[in-house]
Amino acid sequence: MEDRLIELLETINKNVFRQGSVGAYPDSFFTFWCNDSFDGNHYDNQEISVIESFDVNAYSTDPATTYSMLAQARTLLKQNGFIISGTGYDVPTDEVTHTGRGMTASFNKYKTQEETQNE
Repeated sequence: MEDRLIELLETINKNVFRQGSVGAYPDSFFTFWCNDSFDGNHYDNQEISVIESFDVNAYSTDPATTYSMLAQARTLLKQNGFIISGTGYDVPTDEVTHTGRGMTASFNKYKTQEETQNE
């Protein structure tokens, strides 16, 4: 699911990094971090889905761009099956030139029958 998240975010801004691996800050970029993954749904005493929860953060030198990027990401991720509550929250940045906004994006990934049987 991480690959899909990156692929979608890159349609908004090509600069997508794992949180903590940015180096020199581009003018605008996204970061992500997998917070958790846990059992989603069960059937017949078997886990049939896993929920992956990601922090998705937008940063920019222009505060309006920060808000716009996150709003675009929220819409796009929801259209692609991610669960997002709220419109975001402020996140700190290590550079005084940038502002940051973040949100939590979760995805309930159903396992194939083969994956369920192989456990």
